Amino acid sequence: MSRRSIPYLLAAVLCALYCAVSVPRQLRFETYGFDLGIFEQGVRGYAALGPPVSTLKGTGFNLLGDHFSPVLALLAPVYRLFPGAVTLLVAQAVLIAVSVVPVTRLAIEVSGRVGGTLLGTAYGLSWGLWAALEFDFHEVAFAVPLAAFAVEALARDRAVAAACWALPLLLVKEDQGLLVAGVGVYLMARRHRRLGAAVVVTAVLVTAVVVLLVIPANHPDGRYAYADAGEWDGGDPLSRLLLPGTKWWTVLALLAPTGYLALRSPLVLLAVAPLAARFWAVNPLYWGTRYHYSAVLMPVLFLAFADGLRRIGRWYAGWLRLAVPVLALLVAAVALPVPPPGPAGLRVTEARQVLAVVPDGARVAASNELAAQLTGRCTVSLFPRLTPPGTSGPWARPVAEWVAVLDRRDEGGGDSSPASVEERSAVAGLPAAGYREAASGGGITVYRWAG
Repeated sequence: MSRRSIPYLLAAVLCALYCAVSVPRQLRFETYGFDLGIFEQGVRGYAALGPPVSTLKGTGFNLLGDHFSPVLALLAPVYRLFPGAVTLLVAQAVLIAVSVVPVTRLAIEVSGRVGGTLLGTAYGLSWGLWAALEFDFHEVAFAVPLAAFAVEALARDRAVAAACWALPLLLVKEDQGLLVAGVGVYLMARRHRRLGAAVVVTAVLVTAVVVLLVIPANHPDGRYAYADAGEWDGGDPLSRLLLPGTKWWTVLALLAPTGYLALRSPLVLLAVAPLAARFWAVNPLYWGTRYHYSAVLMPVLFLAFADGLRRIGRWYAGWLRLAVPVLALLVAAVALPVPPPGPAGLRVTEARQVLAVVPDGARVAASNELAAQLTGRCTVSLFPRLTPPGTSGPWARPVAEWVAVLDRRDEGGGDSSPASVEERSAVAGLPAAGYREAASGGGITVYRWAG
């Protein structure tokens, strides 16, 4: 097998593995309205040649008023052919698998055929990618291959190619401007001053226009809802940036699969600004290793790893060319996150039959755990944020003719989370709101409004 074909073959194998992990989660009712259902509604809107509206967020809520991700429109043609949430999960698997090609390609040049393949496999199994794959779908899937090809181009000192791969990141999500600006600064440091400055200016201007104008223009309240997360509260900025210790654990976890040899390459500095922005935010979900927040950093760090090995030079020879990638693979395998479990007590076959009672095109309020099963064929809002027919509610929720909920009656006091308590209370109030039970079984219950 030639060196040139190995990266593509490895990407194909890992793509099949990614699909084998993510697609069955949808089939087993282990996905959620937040966020798979939301993104499917957005893509469904594009596929219908309309705006990316998500009724899970609110009636007529344009997702461009939440995050600037017009890149999702690229999925519309495929979704027209294969409508359903599974299409998004497969697309995400393909996009992330594509990023394996540039990482493995550079790794093979540095570590040889066997060592490079092992290092590419370690990247493909790295916890940041795995965490994204195991929790539904996110637009960041588009950022992963773009970042990988951009950083590979930087490692090869191909300035124009790096800029061309980096600039489309601005269409993925507004926070990717930090990575794009980092690419521009790196180009300037590598004596590509004009091109680098142009990339930085473009990143700053586009991000400013998006955050200050585009997103507020599409938001129901006329604002950028995530601006509060970055406001300074007047405290010690260093403490806010560096504490609590969860943030340091995330840094260690990011560098551990590379044996900290990524620090040998200046490419690792590209991860600083995106990581600092996460640590500055007040939401603790951004600080840790869960969900999709570290996915775009993984190609940056692994390509810095390969570049760092190259910079070691003659000391990186012999058995080290194999030992270091093997160590990276072992660390990546140990760090694989455990996928979140699905709803307790749910029997899939029976539950699917009960949901089939809801007709196509119906307006239905569904539990978060059930929403992604319906977004491909119904207008879905989130239960218990319910607007019964004949009433109005906050944020103008769609009027729900049907309600599909998890049967939490057997939970008793087992699940005392506010969301579960609120949902059980809302279910108890459905008869008074005019809803009658239409079908039940498999751990779910469907209600229909009877007036």
